[in-house]
Amino acid sequence: MAPAALALAVALLGAAPPGAAAAWDLRALRCGLSADCECGFGTDLRGLECDLALSLVGQPLVRQQLMKGLQQFLHGPSPAKPLVLSFHGSTGTGKTYVSSMLVRHLFQGGLGSPYVHHFSPIVHFPHAEHIEQYKENLKRWIQGNLTSCGRSAFLFDEMDKMHPGLIDVIMPFLGPSWVVYGTNYRKAIFIFISNAGGEQINEMTLDLWRAHRDREELSLQDAESAISKAVFENPQSGFWKSGIINEHLIDFVVPFLPLKRHHVKQCVVNELIQQGLEVRQDVVQEVADSIPYFPEEEKLFSSTGCKTVASRISFFF
Repeated sequence: MAPAALALAVALLGAAPPGAAAAWDLRALRCGLSADCECGFGTDLRGLECDLALSLVGQPLVRQQLMKGLQQFLHGPSPAKPLVLSFHGSTGTGKTYVSSMLVRHLFQGGLGSPYVHHFSPIVHFPHAEHIEQYKENLKRWIQGNLTSCGRSAFLFDEMDKMHPGLIDVIMPFLGPSWVVYGTNYRKAIFIFISNAGGEQINEMTLDLWRAHRDREELSLQDAESAISKAVFENPQSGFWKSGIINEHLIDFVVPFLPLKRHHVKQCVVNELIQQGLEVRQDVVQEVADSIPYFPEEEKLFSSTGCKTVASRISFFF
């Protein structure tokens, strides 16, 4: 391998958890092909549902879709295919928060589990000119970790910043085949997180408001169609012309709705409690009022969701 390619491989694989080092030993191979190795996987769906209800602000559709997908996936000992979720919505609406909550209730150690793998395009795939090397590294890395533990989770953050064409290299791992490259991977979970599609979700939500309907009445079918079309046709999106979209390999497209002012206030209350501070209504109001809202005239929805709530509290307390 050329020095530059070797450096890239080291950069990508160096962050791999300890399980990846043993990916090719015989024990790992047997584990990958059998249905017996759960690798610290312990489902707490009741706890997850409770946590979503208590801690996730303003996203009942997310709770509905996520619990439906997990219950179907975990219903039997041998799922028909990996669970593939795609989270879409504007910044600050809870996408990353929900993904971390999900793995916390599914894996011992949560995001710190050696069987939960997180990818960032800025960290792992920064240079467009190295995309072919990234493809090879990514395929090998997923294959190795699934061989080590078929019950693994892979999180792909900021898909809107992923180089187009790169993510399609994992398509063989997302379908219903029993094995790929000698690896049983049907118990794996893949989660894509993206701001792409947020504009479409916001516009559909505004249309509901204009029709005097609740934002929660958003049609999931219409939202999925609009989001898929938007990311598939956007040349800046990691899903641009992607076979993952074209072949319908995503099981659940999960829309995160824009948050209204009363949702932001609830986020402020939650943050004050988390920081051990007194819940003062004047602080709650001032923090909520300091956040920009859209559209310009009506000011219905937070432009940044709850993303900046924690950093704003100190200015008013």
